[in-house]
Amino acid sequence: MSSESVEHGSTEPGHGHSPAAWTAVIIMLVAFTIGAVAFFYDAPIIVWAAAGLAIIGLIVGGIMKRIGYGVGGTKYTPKGH
Repeated sequence: MSSESVEHGSTEPGHGHSPAAWTAVIIMLVAFTIGAVAFFYDAPIIVWAAAGLAIIGLIVGGIMKRIGYGVGGTKYTPKGH
């Protein structure tokens, strides 16, 4: 990425810096952490439950985006960097 392509003072919100994106990422990080620990301790039921939680995180992020908390949504206000 060249310095000419970066416009300072732009209203572009960035790469998913929204409540919907952050919520989805946090839920999925927790899921992957639980899944990794459960895999280490050989607990397959917990590993699969963690995989389900990761999918739930994706769904929650999508729902939040649809109700306006995603980038460009009606309830989203971009923050200055």
